[in-house]
Amino acid sequence: MTVALMWEARAVDGRGDELLAWVRRQETAGEPVRREVLRAPRDRVLVITWWDADYDADLPELPEPDGELVTRAVHRWRFESVTED
Repeated sequence: MTVALMWEARAVDGRGDELLAWVRRQETAGEPVRREVLRAPRDRVLVITWWDADYDADLPELPEPDGELVTRAVHRWRFESVTED
């Protein structure tokens, strides 16, 4: 099974580049199958990691950035791959 972990944060206005740089420096314990970093307007950064694991597996997640860098707590979601029948 493939599990995708999504991590999304919004930087304080004008600090999106700092948040993006912070995310790029973060390493996880273990290597995901794939990792993708995306950005969006309003200084938002999204990280998606794919893991070959069960849905409820204990997987490493990115931490919360310094509270002065973000406007709110990080949003996190977990999804599993679905195959067509």
